Amino acid sequence: MPEEIAMPLHRRALIAAAALPLAGIARAQSWPTRPVRVIVPFAAGGAADSAARTILPRMAERLPATFVVENRTGAGGSIGGGEVARSAADGYTLLWDASSHIVNHALLRGLTFDYTTAFLPISQVCTFPQVVAVKQDFPARDIAAFIARAKAQPNTINMGTQGNATAGHLGLARFAREAGIEVQHVPYRGGADAARDLAAGSLDGVFITALSARPVVESGRARFLAVATAQRQANLPDVPTLAESGLPGFDVSEWVGLFAPAGMPAEIAARLHEALAATLVEADVRARLDRLGAVPVGSMPADFSRFVTEGRAAMATLVRDANIRIE
Repeated sequence: MPEEIAMPLHRRALIAAAALPLAGIARAQSWPTRPVRVIVPFAAGGAADSAARTILPRMAERLPATFVVENRTGAGGSIGGGEVARSAADGYTLLWDASSHIVNHALLRGLTFDYTTAFLPISQVCTFPQVVAVKQDFPARDIAAFIARAKAQPNTINMGTQGNATAGHLGLARFAREAGIEVQHVPYRGGADAARDLAAGSLDGVFITALSARPVVESGRARFLAVATAQRQANLPDVPTLAESGLPGFDVSEWVGLFAPAGMPAEIAARLHEALAATLVEADVRARLDRLGAVPVGSMPADFSRFVTEGRAAMATLVRDANIRIE
């Protein structure tokens, strides 16, 4: 329930702010005195960008502040990440990054910054649940049958994702590894492109966000087999999880998080987190995120930092074991 989520986050943020030294509080209260750049390292109109343009205006009202969204695309998000890593840690440049943040260090060579030390995690903002869906006439009606068919006919099932080294690709690789199967990975430039070919019947299945897959399923041209989250999704209550379908502990989602350059004053980070947490429990914001297929999170900075650290280690292992490469 929103009330059960909101109050602990809000109160803890207020308590943290109350503990700041008086000089720090004064500095936080004077910030910002000019517009704050928020770098989104992905294309306008995509999931991360849409979430930013839904949430940031309401955060701005609470602070108050002026946020200017800048899309700096390329190299799996590392172009925009590098822009923020090189910026002053004064609260006037922020990074609105996605799950590639915990993968790029294992995939990209020649990075001019270190993802592990360059950023201060402020909060995981929301997640975009991913699903396994198959074309309507695919023989398997559930994950167990899908796995059985894949084992009987290795490398004959073609599965689309939103691209090489994306959350969908990594989720598919983990699914194949844990299920002990081999499938053909077909990378696209985005989930919408993969969904289009699923609808046309040229793909057997997809591992993409529910947002991209749902229109095809609702049209009757595809079926959900499972969601890749730890729990069932409220807007897909009849779709089982991969965890309950024989892969315990399976949980791979696309996500968006707010970061700052390392060394940004803690009191400014506290104000940002407080504004974000309060925004995420507003009914109209939650409704708009639901239409985007997003699930609000609003985690505490320490929890998000731990999530990033653990995820980075897990993704490095998966990238190595599955021999995932950027082509």
